[in-house]
Amino acid sequence: MNITTNFEFNLSGYRFVEQLYQDSKTVVVRAIQTGEMSVAEPRTVVMKLLSAAHPTYQELLKFRHQYTITKNLELPGIVRTYGLEEYGQSYALVMEDFGGISLAQYHQNHCLALADVLKIAIQVADTLHDLAQERIVHKDIKPANILIHPTTQQVKLIDFSIASLLPRAAQELLPPGLLEGTLAYLSPEQTGRMNRGIDYRSDFYALGVTLYELLTNKLPFEADDPLELVYCHLAHSAVSAQLVNPDIPVVVAQIVAKLMAKNAEDRYQSALGLKHDLEQCLSQWLTTGAITEFELGERDLVDRFIIPEKLYGRAAEVKTLLDAFDRVASPRENRVASPGEATIVERTELVLVAGFSGIGKTAVINEVHKPITRRQGYFIKGKFDQFNRNIPLSGFVQTFQDLIGQILSESDAQLALWKSQILAAVGENGQVLIEAIPDLEKIIGAQPPVPEILGMLGQNRFSWLAQKFIEVFTTCSHPLTIFLDD
Repeated sequence: MNITTNFEFNLSGYRFVEQLYQDSKTVVVRAIQTGEMSVAEPRTVVMKLLSAAHPTYQELLKFRHQYTITKNLELPGIVRTYGLEEYGQSYALVMEDFGGISLAQYHQNHCLALADVLKIAIQVADTLHDLAQERIVHKDIKPANILIHPTTQQVKLIDFSIASLLPRAAQELLPPGLLEGTLAYLSPEQTGRMNRGIDYRSDFYALGVTLYELLTNKLPFEADDPLELVYCHLAHSAVSAQLVNPDIPVVVAQIVAKLMAKNAEDRYQSALGLKHDLEQCLSQWLTTGAITEFELGERDLVDRFIIPEKLYGRAAEVKTLLDAFDRVASPRENRVASPGEATIVERTELVLVAGFSGIGKTAVINEVHKPITRRQGYFIKGKFDQFNRNIPLSGFVQTFQDLIGQILSESDAQLALWKSQILAAVGENGQVLIEAIPDLEKIIGAQPPVPEILGMLGQNRFSWLAQKFIEVFTTCSHPLTIFLDD
């Protein structure tokens, strides 16, 4: 918990009590509501505000989204929302104060016994069932978004800023730094690299990561590189919680592993099925001090019709794509005249995918996301729109814009490296590319003007510069895949 004292709270109808939390984006305070409607019985509330005096439109949109989702939710496992107040150029979200603190903070100061973790998990499972009935996916389950009352052990969920009101949502492919949610707890489908949508079972995966952390005092996957962490969620199986902490019964570790299955079909299919198994574990543990193994999911019944999002009859086509990517991504030596000398030759391949509209070409192409992530590569795409036929190379320009957007999400050190490499490749002609890709200026800065060249010479210059620009991003350490549609 990060408590500071430099925050000034001044909102009519509320009297400041204390500041509970502050980070780079939000401030949480406790206050007493003293407005006309509550003078007779003043009540203590918790208020969440944005740290920035002039927040962005997207930040304000998320704040209102959180209020819209929770204002009518009368669920015992959800922190109630009383209102949304205007506060300067921003908003203040007014919520109930039930005396809870974040589970992350509570876990730091208390040693949680197995029974405590099981009781917390049962309460969260109950809440996830209620949310599923409302067709709501939280999308950011983690200890920081679970509040627990230190005395009663009551548990409630908070922070619905990225929650979905749709039973199934699509996640586009984005750089790790732009993904919604918290990378350490993100389900594979929320990374946008699983070729499948997000539904209520994504919350089960995040709950599995949370329980793993509570039981072992460590996260299942840890990596300094965000893309490597994303790949861990996609393809690596976590070490069993029972191996990390031998005091954990095998069946509890199996429940956690089932929650963290890579494919949603392999996880629990209902929160009530999960709750039943957890209650069985808790009952045995409190009665005998041990938990005998039993078959998981005996009461795991689905209350809705869900079609598995799998590709059928496309194994050969997918293998062709993956083989082509592996050939390009793997360096090969080119022997030269001098004995013992060799140079690394990097390859380029073109794959054409044909078929009628709606037959599933894009779904097949999206299967390459996982190996691209493993290789630290880039996937960019552009579309030759029928309404933009008058724009030369419009599809390629879109791919460049997509690439720049991904690069801009990287660290300052990496941006400085890209800047030097791009300038070395294009020399003093960077302005030619900036005119086609305006966002490139955010990386390489303003460039000197270049003489105008008309006709074929101008086209050749642009093509040559575009090729040099692309070569910067096509190496064996980070291969590039370009998808041109239509």
